[in-house]
Amino acid sequence: MKTLSIFFLLQAWFSFMNPSFIVDNKYAEAMAKNIQTVYSSQSISELQSAVNSFERIGATEKIKWEPYYYAGFGYIMLANVEQSASKKDLYLDQALKAIEAAKKIKAKDVEITALEGFVHMIRLSVDPASRGQQYSSLAMQNFSQALSIDSENPRALALMAQMEYGTAQFFGSSTKEACATNESALQKFTTFKSDNPFAPQWGKAMAEKMKLQCKD
Repeated sequence: MKTLSIFFLLQAWFSFMNPSFIVDNKYAEAMAKNIQTVYSSQSISELQSAVNSFERIGATEKIKWEPYYYAGFGYIMLANVEQSASKKDLYLDQALKAIEAAKKIKAKDVEITALEGFVHMIRLSVDPASRGQQYSSLAMQNFSQALSIDSENPRALALMAQMEYGTAQFFGSSTKEACATNESALQKFTTFKSDNPFAPQWGKAMAEKMKLQCKD
């Protein structure tokens, strides 16, 4: 993902909102800084610091779902870089807690639902042989629910494609359907727009990487 000067864009956007824009700017600055960290860092200490910040922001703001969403995403990133299986599970437990907090604020949201499925997918990858049946079912359920909310969401499509591809490989079957889903995700990434300055933007690189696998 390219590094964007997101803070300055957010600062300008918030400055026209209302007399409380100074407070909002502090919120925007904190969100932008920590979003960039969870998108780009591979450092456990930096990721943990960002996650801690999101949890503090969420506890303060109370009615905003985005801090909890990114806390959950940050915990997933921590699980990705962690080598210990037991520690991966602990991070994923924390991710689900953050996602549950986000769901209480905004129920039946495509991004939150897809992120929950991402947790199950990473949990499965820790030990596919023993966890496949349980967590593949949970992940597919979440991705299907997310796509029923918004069938054009690129992250839900990209995650569904990852799940379909992994399942097909595990059973030695064709990956054609998974690759088609992934191609659809890539198309949606080019047209995705949101009025929310903190809307999730991740996932395109994952889909582009899978496209290369589909060519092999």
